Amino acid sequence: MINFKDNFAAILKRHVWLYTFLIILSACGKIDTGKDGYSDEFEKARQQIELSWSKEKVKEGLLALDTAFNKIARPTINDRFRFYGYHFVYYQKTVSQYNRALAYADSMLAVNSKSAKTKQYFYNIADASFARGDALFALKQFSEAYQSYYQGYLIGKNYLNKEALGDYTYRMAMIMYKQGHYRLAVNYFKDTYKFFEKSGDGFVFFYRRQELWDNVGLSYRHLNQPDSAIIYFDKALALINEKAYLYPDRKQHLEMARGVVYGNKADIYIAKKQYAPAVQLLKKSIAINLQKGYDNHDAQLTEIKLGQIYFNLQQKDSLVTLLGALRNQLDIVKNDDAEADYNRLLGNYFVKENDLKQAIAHIQRYNILKDSLARRASLLMETDVNQQLANYEKQHEIDALSNDNKLQIIYLYVTVFFAAMALIIIFLIYRNWKRSKKDVQTVNVLNRQINEQNKILEKALTELNTSSQEKDRILRTVAHDLRNPIGGIASLTAMMADDEYTEDQKELINLVKETSVNSLELINEILEATNLTSVELNLEQVEINSLVNNSVELLRFKAAEKGQKILLDTLDKQQELYISREKIWRVISNLISNAIKFSPTGGTIHVKVAEVNTKIIIAVKDNGIGIPDKLKDQVFNMFTSAQRPGTSGEKSFGLGLSICRQIMEKHHGRIWFESDTNIGTTFFISLPISVYKAASDLPQQGSVPVA
Repeated sequence: MINFKDNFAAILKRHVWLYTFLIILSACGKIDTGKDGYSDEFEKARQQIELSWSKEKVKEGLLALDTAFNKIARPTINDRFRFYGYHFVYYQKTVSQYNRALAYADSMLAVNSKSAKTKQYFYNIADASFARGDALFALKQFSEAYQSYYQGYLIGKNYLNKEALGDYTYRMAMIMYKQGHYRLAVNYFKDTYKFFEKSGDGFVFFYRRQELWDNVGLSYRHLNQPDSAIIYFDKALALINEKAYLYPDRKQHLEMARGVVYGNKADIYIAKKQYAPAVQLLKKSIAINLQKGYDNHDAQLTEIKLGQIYFNLQQKDSLVTLLGALRNQLDIVKNDDAEADYNRLLGNYFVKENDLKQAIAHIQRYNILKDSLARRASLLMETDVNQQLANYEKQHEIDALSNDNKLQIIYLYVTVFFAAMALIIIFLIYRNWKRSKKDVQTVNVLNRQINEQNKILEKALTELNTSSQEKDRILRTVAHDLRNPIGGIASLTAMMADDEYTEDQKELINLVKETSVNSLELINEILEATNLTSVELNLEQVEINSLVNNSVELLRFKAAEKGQKILLDTLDKQQELYISREKIWRVISNLISNAIKFSPTGGTIHVKVAEVNTKIIIAVKDNGIGIPDKLKDQVFNMFTSAQRPGTSGEKSFGLGLSICRQIMEKHHGRIWFESDTNIGTTFFISLPISVYKAASDLPQQGSVPVA
């Protein structure tokens, strides 16, 4: 952030750790794995140095990185690029050896040129260009610095790199601020905020956003718009307070940021001569940043502001005490800006005390320091960054036009080539057109034949449907006509079985009885199968737990005949479904009857009702003979060949499961099974909980574990 005396170099040094993370930002989340990414060894070293630098252990972290990097047998291109990047940060931001920093920035560009031109390649160019620009700027080679900044800007614009664009506009904002173009600085700072607002939610982006609001406030202060300045200072504080809980391990950095904003906000009240709130803010700022490891430079400059207020209010004792403490601090932590203003304040104090000798000495010292600071800033003030950037833009346009001219020539040759090819193609098309006229006639003849065949097929399909309907009618008629006499035979043989006959006679009578009962059962199933497609369902609200329980209770006696048990697990709550009570009861009973039929004597049958994804699933599990793989595709077919006798010789006609499937489809439900010849079979049915829907809305198949 911009301090009281607006020293650009000091601004950068006060946030070494922040710029460390910004220069390595592209390493976090943009690198793909593979030959252009980090090696596993370097990834571990990278994490370690970031941890060390976040704790202000900059040199220790760099030494550890050097050791780890030397142990990597085959570092990737990106390993080398980021290795040079960390060294650039150290020499540029920490020890201010700008020539060495420039050498590392050049190394970043050189090593990146060896990689393939992937998206990461261009991200790295932007990083390296900004690094090189910062080193050149620190060396006061401003024209070259602006050119490097512009190179990073072009990469960001062409490859939609918001971080690169944000880094560029941030640097332009700082330069505009230093040159006194505060309105332009405001616009650049706000543009930077937009870029970083969309870049991510990590700590670095959050910290940069509050810094940008603070910088906008400072710019408005210089524009003599105090109300706007206060708004943006408050925005910075509000952002810190709102997000601080997300970063408990960054408490120190957030407190430092608050302290700086407090000091900047106090300037507005000082300008209005509202000294009471100004003093309160300045003391809060000093209390924060005067701590060890905090922003002592900012605390010293803030003490200068407070000392000026004491001087203005003629609070002599407070001023002397503050200047004495400040002298001790400056002897430990050097600060040229604070040193200059310390001498100015002390000189003015001695003037008030009529001690002209000491006053002159301190004022002379102040003038020497101010002249030195002014000379440092003079080169920057003399450069016209806007004009230079405009020149770079024009040169870029000239280069682009030159490339366009080269492309135009290439396009001309390509056009001539394709024109010649087009003439050849036209000739071939004309020749083929003449040949194809005969082919078209042949195709027309074939189309007529196909249309005739389609009509024959449509007629055959109609006849097939009619035949199917007639078959169903005949089947129903035959079954209906057979049911009464066979039913009579069954009743008569049942009565005869109770009369006195010989054992052989009774055996024959029981055989006739059993055969007639089986035939009657087959006839009933045939009638039901043929009627299902034409009969409308009688739908009503049915409580499913009750329906399943009723079916189980009616079949417990049948299971008991084989020494079997039926275990029932229903829903914990009542659940009504819009279904046909009779048909769904038939499905459940059929599945339980099959489980009884194909389970061994003394076996256990599990019936479970469950709710899964707005559907009711009913599962019937047995531990019977299972269904062989070769028969699994046939079990739901009418008159299937997959029918088998039960474990006690029970008769099976192969119609029951076909009827069950028809019933479930009419309810927009599903029926399926899971079977293993070693552990038995589980049949599932699924019914939607919602009200009756269109037939096309079939539920998805699911599976429910049966306890």
